[in-house]
Amino acid sequence: MLLITVIMSILAYLFASISSAVLICQMLNLPDPREAGSENPGATNVLRLSNKPTAAMVLFFDVLKGTLPVWSGYFLGLEPVYLGVIAVSACLGHMYPVFFDFKGGKAVATAFGVLLPIGYDLAGLLILTWFVVMKQTRYSSLAAIVTVALAPLYTYLLKPIYVYPVLMISILIIFRHKDNISRLLKGTEPKVEKSQHDDDLGAE
Repeated sequence: MLLITVIMSILAYLFASISSAVLICQMLNLPDPREAGSENPGATNVLRLSNKPTAAMVLFFDVLKGTLPVWSGYFLGLEPVYLGVIAVSACLGHMYPVFFDFKGGKAVATAFGVLLPIGYDLAGLLILTWFVVMKQTRYSSLAAIVTVALAPLYTYLLKPIYVYPVLMISILIIFRHKDNISRLLKGTEPKVEKSQHDDDLGAE
């Protein structure tokens, strides 16, 4: 099991290191999302630089980068803690992609992807939480932080066997948002404009 986990974790990291935001922007002759907008290679920034269909493609592939490795590990019969290691590896690949100078995004969409195999009920709660916080505050980062912070609680209520792996993911994503948290506390974090809020994917 340990050897399989190590191999799967390496593959998950490498697969998630493929930045869909950068590649799709290159194919469509759009600005590099690492250098334009919020300078974050994620679906939300791609939306700022282009349109909803393009951002949706990025979102889809970023979610897929998390779902495929975890699903594969699940079907190989790996225990939850090992699945958690693979999930963290996928998120790290998105955050620090070896193929793109280790300049990646915040892995919100990829984190959602690794949690998706746990169940659609959990996915629904996560989406609902993000939407409510986003609608009330218009802070994309706050919506992501609150959602991942509540993910372990939701998992405990639905499928407690996966609590520790989900907790690992939550800590990682919240840590990646440390600069956003600092700006939120200082009151300097930019809000999503109303017109943007209606279309925002919230998955940087």
